[in-house]
This record gives sequence, structure tokens and C-alpha cells, in this order.
Amino acid sequence: MWTGVFPAVTAKFTEDGALDHKEMERCFARQIAAGVDGIIVNGSLGEGPMLSHDERLEVLSVAQGVAGSRPVLMTIADAATRDCAALAARAAKAGASGLMVVPSLVYHTNPKETVATLSAIAQAADLPVMIYSNRIGYRVDVTIDIMAELAKDARFVAIKESSDDIRRTTEIFNALGDRYDVFTGVDNLAFEALAVGAVGWVAGLVIAFPEETVAIYRLMKAKRYDEALTIYRWFRPLLDLDVSTYLVQNLKLVEALVTGTTERVRAPRLPLEGERRANVEAIVREALANRPLLAKAA
Repeated sequence: MWTGVFPAVTAKFTEDGALDHKEMERCFARQIAAGVDGIIVNGSLGEGPMLSHDERLEVLSVAQGVAGSRPVLMTIADAATRDCAALAARAAKAGASGLMVVPSLVYHTNPKETVATLSAIAQAADLPVMIYSNRIGYRVDVTIDIMAELAKDARFVAIKESSDDIRRTTEIFNALGDRYDVFTGVDNLAFEALAVGAVGWVAGLVIAFPEETVAIYRLMKAKRYDEALTIYRWFRPLLDLDVSTYLVQNLKLVEALVTGTTERVRAPRLPLEGERRANVEAIVREALANRPLLAKAA
């Protein structure tokens, strides 16, 4: 159902902390112009849990306004299942193409609870669902057995595989065949995941470097692996910034340095400073100084 590069876009804020619709529209439009295949709003990078439900729907609306025919997925991530279900129903009413669902933000559900939670959210929206499997960030492992149980419900169509174990991608295919569209959700494992059969990339650094991200994906699909690897090796120091407690601040700073947008975050987060900030700035300077020329991929 879904394939390709899906940016996990950032929320933009004005000086007084309100959503900056015009700046989000500008930034999202850059992604579409670069050839991404869909947009995901209100994820971890999009600071979704820091936004009210009304604000999340506003971000969804902005993305829909620039995406054209491309799908726009709403991330569902709240502490209580009933709140997740309520937002999912509202997203469906607002015309979301589908959902990306985090199993549980605060309480670490057991397998039975994980299935029940995801099923309740899918039922509330009756939309296609991408399951966000991230045992590192959210402590809930959506195992192969859980995926197999959820596969009985046709609404579950995709997996964002973020277990940080590249073996899991092959294990999904070995156990479940092509039942799910498997997306990689870890930027610095993207080449490896695409090489073993992932059909999509939920990307982070794409917000600053959309052309390079799209080029890697298209070259991999065209089996032009050496060309893709050359870009990927250049990209790796930047992609590593996605795998961090400070991923939001890291990537917003990169986006600001490259595209001229803002790096404002919502508290309790604060912008980077000191040595951590200087390190990100140095990585961006090095990347821009050695930015590769991109060949066209079929």
C-alpha cells in the first residue's frame, strides 16, 4: 500500500510558542518538491506528544494542503488508549490517509495489552495503520508474534521497524512474507534495511536533505547499490544524529542551518547549546563542504 520515502516532519513554532503554519507549509513543500512519497506528522521528531490534539490536527491539515495526492499519516501517541482512539477517530474525520501508531508511551504493555491497544485504535479510525515498532525509544517490543496476531486485521498494513536490530527486517519477511509494507525507521540503518527488502524509509534527516534521501532510496530500488552507498557514507555522520536522546534538537538545528528555518522546540526541550551544539554545527559544515553531486535514478 505504501512505499518510498516518508519524512517525519517537524512542527514549527512562532516566538510565542504557537504553531507556525506558514513555515510548516514552506518546509513541507520542500519535501514534496524533492519527490518524497508521503508525509508523517506528529511523530517523535514532530513533537506530537507535546502538542494538544487540536494542534496535531492543525499540523495534519497543513501537510494535507501541500501533499497533493501523496498520503499523509497521523501519528497516534498518547498515554491512555481511549485518548489515542479519540484522536484516531478525529484524524479519520479530518481525512488522514492513515495512522502511524505507537503502542504505549508511558505504561509498558505486555503482548496481550499491546494487541488490544493497537486493535482499539485501528477500530476507532477504520484507517490503514503503520505499526511503530520501537523497543528502544518506547520500551514496548512489537514482536514477530504480535505482528502475526495483528495481521488478522486487514487495517494493519505496514511496520515502521525501529528495533535497532537489522536482523529484525529479514525476520519479518521470513515469518510473514509480504503481509506488511516494511519501512525502516532508523536513519543510520536505512541502506542496510533497504538492501534486505524494506520497501520504505520513515526518514528524519530528510527534513534538511530531502534530495539526498530520495536519491538513496531510488538508487537502491534501481539496484545501483554502489552509487547509493557513496551518498550514504557521506550522509552517515548526519544520520547518526537521529539516534539520540536529543534527536529533535539535533535535527531541528540541522534543518535550521541548511534551510534557514527555525529550531524552536517545545518545553521541556530546550535548543542545543555548548559542546553538543558545536558538534552538530561541525558535522553540518563538513557535510555541506563535501555534498555529493546526485545522479538521476529511475
